[in-house]
Amino acid sequence: MKNEPAVPPYHIASVDHALRLLLLLKTKPSIRVAEAADELDVARSTAHRLLAMLVYRGFAAQNPTTRAYHPGPVLIEVGMGALSKLDVRRKARPYLERLVATTGETASLQILEGNHVRFVDSVESANAVRVASRAGVSLPAHASSGGKVLLAGMSLEAVQRLYPHEKLEQVTEATNTDRSTLFEELAEARALGYSVNHGESEPGLVAVGVPLPDRTGIPVASLTIAGPTARMGPEGVNRAVEALREAAKELSESLYR
Repeated sequence: MKNEPAVPPYHIASVDHALRLLLLLKTKPSIRVAEAADELDVARSTAHRLLAMLVYRGFAAQNPTTRAYHPGPVLIEVGMGALSKLDVRRKARPYLERLVATTGETASLQILEGNHVRFVDSVESANAVRVASRAGVSLPAHASSGGKVLLAGMSLEAVQRLYPHEKLEQVTEATNTDRSTLFEELAEARALGYSVNHGESEPGLVAVGVPLPDRTGIPVASLTIAGPTARMGPEGVNRAVEALREAAKELSESLYR
């Protein structure tokens, strides 16, 4: 290409191939060995070995059914780390405030950090009985609605890397502590497009989370609404889901303009 930078004098082809595959994973939701081989102009066996090394280091994950490769947990975490350094908190704040005004409950923005979620920002409800701001707080992702929708956006292999053991950390009596059950919850969240936390992170609290996708549709953060059980029955949850979906769509478009 005309404006392409010059090849460095000590060019290492294998490193260059791996980096090009990472760029391909960044722009496409999935790639196959044949596609990778064509992109790099190498043999399929070479492309397979390169992808296998990316899987080994967590930068890629392979779907056992389709055999296609997807961004792995490390690559996703890198993207989330970059997102957290953008002005995402400032851009998200008006949407959080609107969610509070619309639902009457506390709204938060979360990102994944390993198998935990970090509350980047929160806006509290004005109600006397409310969920307090958790800005800066970290919680186990499997006990959080926002965490579960982020995990649901990852492949099974990527989640297994984050949860290598069947026993999960217990936060409250309602927290799921079985990895197999978590996989079922993630499948449901993936199908529905949202997740609900019924007292799993704090007794008497119900929270709803939806993913905040990047340009390729991969979740890089989540938006959540949380309130006391008395106000967050089925109708409250449905209102929260509708408001969160609208806010996530608009915020995602704003972030990547």
